This record gives sequence, structure tokens and C-alpha cells, in this order.
Amino acid sequence: MYKNIGHRLASNLSNGYFNEDFSKHHVQLSTLQRTILAAGSAAVSLVDPFRGDMIACLGETTGKYSLNYCLEKMKLSDEGHKILLEKPRINTKTIDMTYLENLPDGTLGKTYHNFLKINNVTPDSRDHVKFIDDIELAYVMQRYREVHDIFHAVLVMPTTMLGEVTVKWVEALQTRLPMCIGGALFGASRLRPRQRQLYIDHHLPWAINTGKKSNFLLSTYFEKRWDQTLDDFHREMNIQPLV
Repeated sequence: MYKNIGHRLASNLSNGYFNEDFSKHHVQLSTLQRTILAAGSAAVSLVDPFRGDMIACLGETTGKYSLNYCLEKMKLSDEGHKILLEKPRINTKTIDMTYLENLPDGTLGKTYHNFLKINNVTPDSRDHVKFIDDIELAYVMQRYREVHDIFHAVLVMPTTMLGEVTVKWVEALQTRLPMCIGGALFGASRLRPRQRQLYIDHHLPWAINTGKKSNFLLSTYFEKRWDQTLDDFHREMNIQPLV
């Protein structure tokens, strides 16, 4: 269902758009600085898992090898390779939200739009990558951040703690990012008793199965699939929705 054609956007998605942002926000770190930031952000993230800035910092300072793994996985598919070549961005400047709103119910784009509206979130909230020196790996991390909410939408998982931990398991198994592994392992400790039972009985086994058996979601050029039905997408990606 991937369409290798132009897709509807509100502005240009050229490679240079990301390169410019990278140059503007990049911060060079020494080995010592990187170690201190990694340790500090890990400690704060454990105490307060809603500190998005600390989780972002943790991901950037500990994710080099996992990002290399993701980069190589993306290169293996035409769709992933196209993403790396064009470096598209997902925010309200690049995505025509009115177009998504007017798509038929049950399409990927409408599902994503509804997810943002219901959960009162915006694609503009994702931090810029700062502490990754390699521009290709920096883009992979940026892409991961910007499609995270789309993962929630297509996996039909809300932004509750249970939904977040479930998505983190899928991401951990697919990307191998330490911050995702940590979020999956330690996030469950914050679940309420009712949520914990659902997690053990249903969400955890489903997330592990989905993470291992579904296609590599980070290689999905979502912007070229907005009009694809969610049912079609699930079949293509080998995802069995959790009922």
C-alpha cells in the first residue's frame, strides 16, 4: 500500500529541512559529559517517567548502537530507504491536518488525527535531537520521536500508563533502544492493580508477540499511507489488534 509518489503536505519536506535543524540544535559532548547526562537523565526518568526532556536526553546519550541497528534495518526496505533519503518530518507545519481530518473513518490518517484530538496531544511537542553527532543517527532518533504517537494510534493504544508501557514493549523489541527497554521494564511498576492484571494477562503477551512478529514499524512511510485503511495496514504489517 506504500505509494512512491508525492503526498499531501503543508510545506516542503526536503532533506535540507532536517539538516538545518540538526545544525541549529546540535550540541557536542565530551565522553565525560555524555556519561554524566546519561546517568542523570536515567535517575530522573525513573523517579518521574513523565519528564519528556529527561527521557529524550537518555535516549540520545545511550542509543548509539541501537540507532545503528535501526538505521541498517531501515536501509533493508525501499520504504525505509526512501525515508532516510528524504528525511520527512511530522509536525503541524509539514502535515496537512485538515486533510487528515477529512479522510474517511478507518483510514490511517483519520485514525492518527482522532488519536491526537482525543488525547489532546500535538505532533509539535517532540524535542529536537541535540546530543547525537552523526546526522543519520540523529535523524533516526528524530523520526522515532515523531512517529511515536502514530505507533500509539495504529496499535490502538491510549496515552494511559498501561498504553504507554505496552507501546514501549513493542518499540523495545523492534528498536532495541535502551530508553524503550527501561520504559517497558520499569513502567509496569507504576500500574494500578487493575491495570497490572490487564497488563500481565493481555497487554504484555500481546506486545511481545507484536514486537517480535510485526514488520519493522520505523521503516513505514506513514505520510504516503494516510488513505490506507487501518485493517489493511494491520494485515500488511502482520499486526493482530488487541481486543
